[in-house]
Amino acid sequence: MAPLCYLLPLLLLLVLALGPVPAAGKARRPLALGEAEELAEELWGAGLPGDLPELEPECRRLLAAFAEGSAALTDCLGRRARPVRLCQACHLHYRRLLALYDSIARAVGNSSESHNCAKSILTSDRLQIVVTLSEFFNETWETANCANCLKNGSEGLSNSTVEFLDLFNKSLTCFEHNIQGQAIYLSPNNYTEVCKNCNETYRMLNYLYNNLQRMNRQGGESGHSAHLCIDVEDAMNITRKLWSRTFNCSVPCSDTVPVIAVSSFILFLPIVFYLSSFLHSKQKKRILILPKRIQSNASLVNIQEKYS
Repeated sequence: MAPLCYLLPLLLLLVLALGPVPAAGKARRPLALGEAEELAEELWGAGLPGDLPELEPECRRLLAAFAEGSAALTDCLGRRARPVRLCQACHLHYRRLLALYDSIARAVGNSSESHNCAKSILTSDRLQIVVTLSEFFNETWETANCANCLKNGSEGLSNSTVEFLDLFNKSLTCFEHNIQGQAIYLSPNNYTEVCKNCNETYRMLNYLYNNLQRMNRQGGESGHSAHLCIDVEDAMNITRKLWSRTFNCSVPCSDTVPVIAVSSFILFLPIVFYLSSFLHSKQKKRILILPKRIQSNASLVNIQEKYS
Protein backbone atom coordinates (compact mmCIF):
# COMPACT_ATOMS: atom_id res chain seq x y z
CA MET A 1 0.00 0.00 0.00
CA ALA A 2 1.25 3.48 -0.83
CA PRO A 3 1.64 5.87 2.12
CA LEU A 4 -1.34 8.03 2.92
CA CYS A 5 0.61 11.24 2.25
CA TYR A 6 1.08 10.19 -1.36
CA LEU A 7 -2.53 9.02 -1.78
CA LEU A 8 -4.19 12.25 -0.67
CA PRO A 9 -3.30 14.23 -3.83
CA LEU A 10 -4.44 11.33 -5.97
CA LEU A 11 -7.76 11.12 -4.14
CA LEU A 12 -8.23 14.85 -4.74
CA LEU A 13 -7.60 14.34 -8.44
CA LEU A 14 -10.06 11.45 -8.39
CA VAL A 15 -12.79 13.61 -6.85
CA LEU A 16 -12.21 16.32 -9.44
CA ALA A 17 -12.33 13.74 -12.23
CA LEU A 18 -15.67 12.37 -11.03
CA GLY A 19 -17.26 15.77 -11.60
CA PRO A 20 -20.00 17.48 -9.59
CA VAL A 21 -22.16 15.63 -7.18
CA PRO A 22 -25.29 14.24 -8.91
CA ALA A 23 -28.69 15.62 -8.11
CA ALA A 24 -30.88 14.17 -5.41
CA GLY A 25 -32.15 10.76 -6.18
CA LYS A 26 -29.13 9.95 -8.35
CA ALA A 27 -26.48 9.85 -5.59
CA ARG A 28 -23.61 7.47 -6.20
CA ARG A 29 -22.61 4.86 -3.73
CA PRO A 30 -19.64 6.21 -1.71
CA LEU A 31 -16.39 4.35 -2.24
CA ALA A 32 -15.07 2.30 0.60
CA LEU A 33 -11.60 3.12 1.92
CA GLY A 34 -10.13 -0.02 0.38
CA GLU A 35 -11.65 0.73 -3.02
CA ALA A 36 -10.32 4.31 -2.93
CA GLU A 37 -6.81 3.09 -2.14
CA GLU A 38 -6.93 0.52 -4.93
CA LEU A 39 -8.13 3.12 -7.43
CA ALA A 40 -5.41 5.55 -6.32
CA GLU A 41 -2.75 2.86 -6.74
CA GLU A 42 -4.03 2.15 -10.24
CA LEU A 43 -3.80 5.84 -11.15
CA TRP A 44 -0.29 6.08 -9.62
CA GLY A 45 0.86 3.01 -11.53
CA ALA A 46 -0.62 4.28 -14.80
CA GLY A 47 1.43 7.49 -14.49
CA LEU A 48 -0.22 10.85 -14.05
CA PRO A 49 0.47 13.72 -16.47
CA GLY A 50 3.49 15.74 -15.40
CA ASP A 51 4.72 13.02 -13.06
CA LEU A 52 8.33 13.66 -11.95
CA PRO A 53 10.93 11.16 -13.11
CA GLU A 54 12.20 8.88 -10.36
CA LEU A 55 15.88 8.54 -9.42
CA GLU A 56 17.85 5.87 -11.13
CA PRO A 57 18.73 2.86 -8.99
CA GLU A 58 22.37 3.90 -8.68
CA CYS A 59 21.46 7.45 -7.68
CA ARG A 60 18.91 6.13 -5.20
CA ARG A 61 21.54 3.86 -3.69
CA LEU A 62 24.01 6.75 -3.33
CA LEU A 63 21.37 8.96 -1.71
CA ALA A 64 20.44 6.24 0.78
CA ALA A 65 24.11 5.69 1.62
CA PHE A 66 24.63 9.44 2.15
CA ALA A 67 21.61 9.56 4.46
CA GLU A 68 22.97 6.65 6.51
CA GLY A 69 26.43 8.24 6.64
CA SER A 70 24.99 11.59 7.75
CA ALA A 71 23.02 9.89 10.52
CA ALA A 72 26.09 7.99 11.69
CA LEU A 73 28.29 11.10 11.73
CA THR A 74 25.63 13.15 13.52
CA ASP A 75 25.27 10.45 16.16
CA CYS A 76 29.04 10.32 16.63
CA LEU A 77 29.36 14.11 16.96
CA GLY A 78 26.53 14.24 19.48
CA ARG A 79 27.90 11.44 21.64
CA ARG A 80 31.46 12.84 21.63
CA ALA A 81 30.50 16.44 22.32
CA ARG A 82 31.46 16.37 26.03
CA PRO A 83 34.18 15.68 26.81
CA VAL A 84 35.22 16.60 23.27
CA ARG A 85 36.40 13.56 21.33
CA LEU A 86 35.16 14.53 17.86
CA CYS A 87 38.34 14.21 15.85
CA GLN A 88 39.64 10.98 17.31
CA ALA A 89 36.28 9.18 17.32
CA CYS A 90 34.49 10.47 14.20
CA HIS A 91 37.18 10.87 11.55
CA LEU A 92 36.28 7.55 9.86
CA HIS A 93 32.62 8.58 9.58
CA TYR A 94 33.66 11.93 8.15
CA ARG A 95 35.98 10.40 5.55
CA ARG A 96 33.24 8.00 4.46
CA LEU A 97 30.74 10.84 4.06
CA LEU A 98 33.20 12.85 1.98
CA ALA A 99 33.66 9.86 -0.33
CA LEU A 100 29.89 9.42 -0.68
CA TYR A 101 29.36 13.08 -1.53
CA ASP A 102 32.14 12.91 -4.08
CA SER A 103 30.50 9.84 -5.63
CA ILE A 104 27.19 11.66 -5.92
CA ALA A 105 28.85 14.68 -7.52
CA ARG A 106 30.63 12.53 -10.12
CA ALA A 107 28.03 9.81 -10.76
CA VAL A 108 26.18 9.76 -14.08
CA GLY A 109 23.37 7.47 -15.11
CA ASN A 110 23.92 4.49 -17.37
CA SER A 111 21.82 5.55 -20.34
CA SER A 112 22.43 8.64 -22.44
CA GLU A 113 18.97 10.00 -21.61
CA SER A 114 19.27 9.40 -17.88
CA HIS A 115 19.66 12.20 -15.39
CA ASN A 116 22.96 13.07 -13.78
CA CYS A 117 22.91 12.09 -10.07
CA ALA A 118 24.54 15.37 -9.13
CA LYS A 119 21.81 17.34 -10.87
CA SER A 120 18.97 15.19 -9.53
CA ILE A 121 20.18 15.04 -5.92
CA LEU A 122 22.23 18.17 -5.36
CA THR A 123 20.68 20.97 -7.41
CA SER A 124 17.16 19.90 -8.36
CA ASP A 125 15.43 22.02 -5.71
CA ARG A 126 15.93 25.30 -3.85
CA LEU A 127 16.53 23.71 -0.44
CA GLN A 128 19.38 21.41 -1.56
CA ILE A 129 19.36 19.26 1.55
CA VAL A 130 22.39 17.15 0.62
CA VAL A 131 24.53 20.21 -0.12
CA THR A 132 23.43 21.88 3.11
CA LEU A 133 24.28 18.83 5.18
CA SER A 134 27.66 18.47 3.53
CA GLU A 135 28.52 22.13 4.15
CA PHE A 136 27.49 21.82 7.80
CA PHE A 137 29.75 18.83 8.40
CA ASN A 138 32.67 20.45 6.58
CA GLU A 139 32.32 23.67 8.56
CA THR A 140 32.11 21.77 11.86
CA TRP A 141 35.19 19.73 10.99
CA GLU A 142 37.21 22.79 9.99
CA THR A 143 36.14 24.80 13.03
CA ALA A 144 37.27 21.94 15.27
CA ASN A 145 40.66 21.94 13.46
CA CYS A 146 40.53 18.16 13.33
CA ALA A 147 43.10 18.11 10.53
CA ASN A 148 45.72 19.13 13.11
CA CYS A 149 45.11 15.90 15.04
CA LEU A 150 45.39 13.65 12.02
CA LYS A 151 48.09 12.58 9.61
CA ASN A 152 48.29 14.16 6.18
CA GLY A 153 46.09 11.47 4.66
CA SER A 154 43.59 11.70 7.54
CA GLU A 155 43.80 7.93 7.90
CA GLY A 156 44.49 8.14 11.63
CA LEU A 157 45.73 10.20 14.55
CA SER A 158 49.18 11.73 14.28
CA ASN A 159 51.99 10.37 16.45
CA SER A 160 52.19 13.55 18.54
CA THR A 161 48.45 13.43 19.20
CA VAL A 162 48.64 9.81 20.29
CA GLU A 163 51.52 10.67 22.63
CA PHE A 164 49.60 13.59 24.13
CA LEU A 165 46.39 11.61 24.68
CA ASP A 166 48.35 8.79 26.31
CA LEU A 167 50.01 11.22 28.73
CA PHE A 168 46.65 12.89 29.35
CA ASN A 169 45.11 9.56 30.37
CA LYS A 170 48.06 8.89 32.67
CA SER A 171 47.53 12.27 34.34
CA LEU A 172 43.85 11.58 34.98
CA THR A 173 44.71 8.12 36.32
CA CYS A 174 47.25 9.69 38.69
CA PHE A 175 44.70 12.23 39.91
CA GLU A 176 42.08 9.57 40.56
CA HIS A 177 44.50 7.19 42.29
CA ASN A 178 45.87 9.81 44.71
CA ILE A 179 42.42 11.20 45.51
CA GLN A 180 41.24 7.75 46.52
CA GLY A 181 44.42 7.12 48.50
CA GLN A 182 44.23 10.24 50.67
CA ALA A 183 40.46 10.56 51.08
CA ILE A 184 40.53 8.50 54.26
CA TYR A 185 43.14 10.57 56.06
CA LEU A 186 42.64 14.11 54.79
CA SER A 187 39.79 16.53 54.31
CA PRO A 188 38.15 16.67 50.89
CA ASN A 189 39.67 20.07 50.13
CA ASN A 190 43.23 18.99 50.84
CA TYR A 191 44.96 17.48 47.80
CA THR A 192 48.59 17.66 48.82
CA GLU A 193 49.22 14.06 47.71
CA VAL A 194 47.88 14.82 44.25
CA CYS A 195 50.12 17.87 43.91
CA LYS A 196 53.17 15.97 45.11
CA ASN A 197 52.75 12.65 43.32
CA CYS A 198 51.33 13.93 40.02
CA ASN A 199 53.55 16.95 39.62
CA GLU A 200 55.97 15.22 37.24
CA THR A 201 53.22 13.81 35.02
CA TYR A 202 51.45 17.15 34.83
CA ARG A 203 54.69 18.98 34.09
CA MET A 204 55.43 16.61 31.18
CA LEU A 205 51.90 17.03 29.81
CA ASN A 206 52.11 20.81 30.04
CA TYR A 207 55.50 20.84 28.33
CA LEU A 208 54.26 18.56 25.53
CA TYR A 209 51.21 20.77 24.94
CA ASN A 210 53.35 23.91 24.68
CA ASN A 211 55.70 22.08 22.33
CA LEU A 212 52.77 21.01 20.13
CA GLN A 213 51.64 24.61 19.94
CA ARG A 214 55.08 25.72 18.76
CA MET A 215 55.23 22.91 16.21
CA ASN A 216 51.74 23.69 14.97
CA ARG A 217 52.62 27.31 14.26
CA GLN A 218 55.35 26.03 11.94
CA GLY A 219 53.09 23.60 10.09
CA GLY A 220 53.49 20.61 12.38
CA GLU A 221 52.88 17.00 11.57
CA SER A 222 49.57 17.63 9.81
CA GLY A 223 50.76 20.44 7.57
CA HIS A 224 48.16 22.91 8.89
CA SER A 225 49.26 26.01 10.79
CA ALA A 226 46.34 26.99 13.01
CA HIS A 227 44.96 26.14 16.44
CA LEU A 228 45.44 22.66 17.81
CA CYS A 229 42.50 20.36 17.28
CA ILE A 230 39.60 20.69 19.71
CA ASP A 231 40.29 17.30 21.30
CA VAL A 232 43.77 18.31 22.47
CA GLU A 233 42.72 21.80 23.55
CA ASP A 234 39.77 20.52 25.55
CA ALA A 235 41.86 17.82 27.22
CA MET A 236 44.49 20.36 28.30
CA ASN A 237 41.85 22.80 29.56
CA ILE A 238 40.28 20.06 31.67
CA THR A 239 43.65 19.09 33.14
CA ARG A 240 44.64 22.66 33.96
CA LYS A 241 41.32 23.40 35.64
CA LEU A 242 41.64 20.28 37.78
CA TRP A 243 45.23 21.09 38.68
CA SER A 244 44.82 24.77 39.55
CA ARG A 245 41.19 25.15 40.65
CA THR A 246 40.10 21.81 42.01
CA PHE A 247 43.39 20.61 43.53
CA ASN A 248 44.83 24.13 44.10
CA CYS A 249 48.27 23.02 43.01
CA SER A 250 50.90 25.48 41.85
CA VAL A 251 51.80 25.50 38.20
CA PRO A 252 55.43 24.45 37.69
CA CYS A 253 57.52 27.00 35.86
CA SER A 254 60.88 25.87 34.48
CA ASP A 255 61.92 29.48 33.65
CA THR A 256 61.93 30.75 37.24
CA VAL A 257 65.73 30.95 37.65
CA PRO A 258 66.38 32.86 34.39
CA VAL A 259 63.55 35.29 35.16
CA ILE A 260 64.91 36.02 38.63
CA ALA A 261 68.44 36.48 37.26
CA VAL A 262 67.37 38.92 34.57
CA SER A 263 65.16 40.86 36.97
CA SER A 264 67.97 41.19 39.51
CA PHE A 265 70.39 42.37 36.84
CA ILE A 266 67.96 45.06 35.68
CA LEU A 267 67.38 46.26 39.27
CA PHE A 268 71.11 46.59 39.95
CA LEU A 269 71.89 48.47 36.75
CA PRO A 270 71.27 51.96 38.22
CA ILE A 271 73.44 51.16 41.25
CA VAL A 272 76.27 49.93 39.07
CA PHE A 273 75.98 52.99 36.84
CA TYR A 274 76.19 55.54 39.63
CA LEU A 275 78.94 53.68 41.46
CA SER A 276 81.08 53.47 38.36
CA SER A 277 80.47 57.13 37.63
CA PHE A 278 81.58 58.08 41.12
CA LEU A 279 84.77 55.99 41.02
CA HIS A 280 85.91 57.05 37.56
CA SER A 281 85.11 60.72 37.78
CA LYS A 282 87.63 63.31 39.12
CA GLN A 283 86.60 66.51 40.71
CA LYS A 284 88.54 69.47 39.39
CA LYS A 285 89.99 71.69 42.04
CA ARG A 286 89.61 75.36 41.49
CA ILE A 287 92.97 77.20 41.92
CA LEU A 288 92.87 80.93 42.64
CA ILE A 289 95.71 82.77 40.83
CA LEU A 290 96.28 86.35 41.82
CA PRO A 291 97.25 88.74 39.04
CA LYS A 292 100.88 90.01 39.04
CA ARG A 293 99.76 93.61 39.12
CA ILE A 294 97.95 93.04 42.36
CA GLN A 295 101.03 91.35 43.86
CA SER A 296 103.33 94.31 42.93
CA ASN A 297 100.98 96.84 44.45
CA ALA A 298 100.81 94.83 47.63
CA SER A 299 104.65 94.74 47.84
CA LEU A 300 104.87 98.47 47.35
CA VAL A 301 102.47 99.12 50.19
CA ASN A 302 104.53 96.87 52.51
CA ILE A 303 107.71 98.71 51.70
CA GLN A 304 106.18 102.07 52.38
CA GLU A 305 104.84 100.89 55.71
CA LYS A 306 108.27 99.55 56.68
CA TYR A 307 110.06 102.81 56.09
CA SER A 308 107.39 104.91 57.63
